[in-house]
Amino acid sequence: MSFTRLYGRVLGLLAAQKWLAAALVLANVALAVSQFAEPLLFGKVIDQLSHAQGSGASLQWSGIGPSLTAWAAFGIFSIVASVAVALHSDRLAHRHRVAVMAAFFEHVLHLPMSFHSSAHTGRLLKVMIEGSTGMFGVWLSFFREHFAAIVAIVVLLPTTLAVNWRLGAILIVLVLVIGTVMNIVLRRTEIMQKQVDVYSNQVAERVSDVLGNMPAIQSFTRADEETTALRRLIDLMLNAQIPVLTWWALGTVVTRSSSTIALVAILVTGVWLMMQGLTTVGQIVAFMSLATMLVGRLEQTVTFANFMLSQSPKLRMFFEVMDENPDVADAPGAVAVGRLSGHVRFEAVWFSYDKKREVLQDVSFDAPAGQTVALVGATGSGKSTTLNLLHRVFDPSRGRVLIDGLDIRSLTLESLRDNIGVVFQEPFIFARSIEENLRIGKPDATAAEMELALEQAQASEFVKRSPNGLQTVIGERGRSLSGGERQRLSIARALLKNPPIMILDEATSALDAKTERQIQEAIDAAMRGRTTFVIAHRLATIRNADRILMFDQGRIIESGTFDELVAQGGAFAILARAQFMAGTEPAPA
Repeated sequence: MSFTRLYGRVLGLLAAQKWLAAALVLANVALAVSQFAEPLLFGKVIDQLSHAQGSGASLQWSGIGPSLTAWAAFGIFSIVASVAVALHSDRLAHRHRVAVMAAFFEHVLHLPMSFHSSAHTGRLLKVMIEGSTGMFGVWLSFFREHFAAIVAIVVLLPTTLAVNWRLGAILIVLVLVIGTVMNIVLRRTEIMQKQVDVYSNQVAERVSDVLGNMPAIQSFTRADEETTALRRLIDLMLNAQIPVLTWWALGTVVTRSSSTIALVAILVTGVWLMMQGLTTVGQIVAFMSLATMLVGRLEQTVTFANFMLSQSPKLRMFFEVMDENPDVADAPGAVAVGRLSGHVRFEAVWFSYDKKREVLQDVSFDAPAGQTVALVGATGSGKSTTLNLLHRVFDPSRGRVLIDGLDIRSLTLESLRDNIGVVFQEPFIFARSIEENLRIGKPDATAAEMELALEQAQASEFVKRSPNGLQTVIGERGRSLSGGERQRLSIARALLKNPPIMILDEATSALDAKTERQIQEAIDAAMRGRTTFVIAHRLATIRNADRILMFDQGRIIESGTFDELVAQGGAFAILARAQFMAGTEPAPA
């Protein structure tokens, strides 16, 4: 994305406030004209005073009054317009900064897990904050300074040729020289700044990664090593930044020295022209004022170009994320359904993550409403992928997934997922109160419904022991709770949702044997009347499943009840004998 296109895209986000933006643009035009007219009118006043003094004629208010009045009026208008533009620019920029942050957050929440599996959370947070802050700076400077500078340089500067083309030419040459130098600086530093931001992102990712794994850092005494690694990254970032700063220092020197050169050139040229009778004292004063004003505008433009260069990698990353399209979205005409019965059917389903290797191959099965179906197999055999297709984390490459005879792609994502509850192996607990974590399952749940869900998940006891009960705020990722407590809260959250279809991905893996038995009884009771899919490594937990699907390399190789599969003497029977004969069960992968 080019520098110009990036700038245009940032400004294009103001479309929702186009009338206010248009009003600010017009105010900037008026402000530029006013600030341009001031030195010309002042020069006219000087000429009138000089003429009166040189001719010996008495000075009359009727002669000089209109020029003084116009000059004062433009000055007052410039002050009022500047205040109004600054005030409304601030409000516009602040409103849209929080709006684009919210839009980015909402967009990221709808991106597929395939995106999140490769995107670092620290980097996403950094992109959201820095991208929105960069846009805030662009909007604010555009309406406060940049647009007025463009009007003054591009539109009004050529009009100086009509006043005095010789002095006007000096101003135009000044602008061209500074513009050429700044173009060189921009080209030289753009690529270097991208490398700076690469290191900056690596710093953010490293810090986020370390802070998110503090138990491991302290357990393995990695504090010094991680600090050293971070300092190494910071040094690389600074080494990449120094050349950029050097080039911009050169640009600043050129801009500021041009101001002095321009003033001297106008004064010397003006004196010579006055000797030839080609200009007046007033025009010399006016052009020196114009030169000061234009150099000020050029410095604003240079400062903005410097800011834009430093922000452009952040803005590009922001838009790269915003341009990511969800792999799964509502189809045109998708139907919002109410509560489904829960009859699930997979018809010749194939799936590939990378369009090269098929993770699932011709998976077909039927799960009538109310049945419990267990999925068994080695890690990577396709169990989790199969159930991810059921709640549309992904869509099949071929084949169909149906619920109650409806292709799930014909349903809205929201209504589909409202009918499915998931208890993950990783609990995914938020750093909020226990009640807020529960209400994720059902925002409008009553106190009685929450209490029932906690009892079913054997979680009531630890909630009552908590300092503030349901209002107790638990740490990031639920770290103030034990592993078993986190999982029980996760189960209670799913039970509170009360969906017709439940997915349990090793839901009892983090619990001790006693608690596991208690929760298994609660889950067994909660399963009644709903279709339940269980991913299991410990076969004792699926002894009473209505059906067991044995997966191997993306295919269902055996299907039946526990006793039927053991009697067949196949892969499941071998696995069952290995677990039960050993007296222990392997830890889940």
